[in-house]
Amino acid sequence: MTVSGSILLTDVRPYGEGEPVDVAVTDGVITAIGTGLSAPEGARTVDGRGGVLLPGFVDLHTHVREPGREDTETIATGSAAAARGGYTAIFAMANTSPVADNAAITDLVWRIGQEVGLVDVHPVGAVTVGLAGKQLAEMGMMADGAAKVKLFSDDGKCVHDPVLMKRALEYSSGLGVLISQHSEDPRLTEGAVAHDGPTAARLGLAGWPRAAEESIVARDALLARDAGARVHVAHASTEGTVSLLRWAREQGIDITAEVTPHHLLLDDSRLETYDGVNRVNPPLREDRDKLALRRALAEGVIDCVATDHAPHAAQEKCCEFSQAKPGMLGLETALSVIVETMVRPGLLDWRGVARVMSERPAQIVGLDDQGRPLEVGEPGNLTVVDPDAEWVVEPAELASKSRNTPYAAMTLPGRVTLTVLRGTVTAE
Repeated sequence: MTVSGSILLTDVRPYGEGEPVDVAVTDGVITAIGTGLSAPEGARTVDGRGGVLLPGFVDLHTHVREPGREDTETIATGSAAAARGGYTAIFAMANTSPVADNAAITDLVWRIGQEVGLVDVHPVGAVTVGLAGKQLAEMGMMADGAAKVKLFSDDGKCVHDPVLMKRALEYSSGLGVLISQHSEDPRLTEGAVAHDGPTAARLGLAGWPRAAEESIVARDALLARDAGARVHVAHASTEGTVSLLRWAREQGIDITAEVTPHHLLLDDSRLETYDGVNRVNPPLREDRDKLALRRALAEGVIDCVATDHAPHAAQEKCCEFSQAKPGMLGLETALSVIVETMVRPGLLDWRGVARVMSERPAQIVGLDDQGRPLEVGEPGNLTVVDPDAEWVVEPAELASKSRNTPYAAMTLPGRVTLTVLRGTVTAE
């Protein structure tokens, strides 16, 4: 994306530290940080009101549903939701209709994202044709296309065949791209809709064991080791996955992982109402999993936060729990959930927030223009946060085209007040 602008932000505190300063962005690049700065020629001035200044957030796991399900989300509405959540780059998952398993589709998503211009929309390419797990997709052509696809995933489905996954990892290593695995052994989750524990048993819901995730994480770590490749674990959800990540790192295996905001805040006690809004894949786990994930994120065992923003139509959620489509909205509430689960308890400071929401995700996929330090000469991709704000989540007020947020009517702390993409305000 070539669009860039100029702006003067006044009264902001980089990483929430020290006294407030002004930050000037000229033609998309930070040109000055100090006090009493003058606005660049032709630039607008925006009062940051003492807010925390962070690098713009990067989401490695977003579903924008276009092409095919524009009734639930479009690249335009998803981009608007992302900008309001403080994001300046998102990765759009491949489970669209048609599936993004070829360069024609990934380049289309890229072009539409460019035209919308609110965030950088990076398409994720499918690992297998049609997400069917039978034949590798045209990874090389997608990586070489206009979109320069950097991330591949069959998310929503696991690349279950170990021979196919090994081959995909070998190809990814040669192409310099990354595979994000949806870790789920389908033989262990057939018909499952809830975490396999006392709550599911009491409610009569088919249980989804931790081992379904953990067995694939362990297998893929070993496959990545043997292939000399990198592998990324999507939406880690169990205490056991955390232990496996620690083990793999100790062996020198190049493995990274993400966690969703909802797995940090919510647990399977939410299922008592049988409300389909709480059905998600992987399922909400128990309290001990939630606490283990928080500690792992603070310690860097889990690298980053990814929303797994998954819009659905009302009729796909307002139905019998077992028939509800899995997934939750996440872009506009992610920062607030991280404040609630990580900042307020003292597990992360604001530099830590920048690390897990901006710097590490950008590093993992090799984005050199996102997640950069707040320094002169760096891209003007910025987010301003009011750390003291509290707001009530009203689904009808969200930018997303869908309304399936699990946080409806919940009061959340901290709120993004301004998002800037290369010097241009995208949300305010």
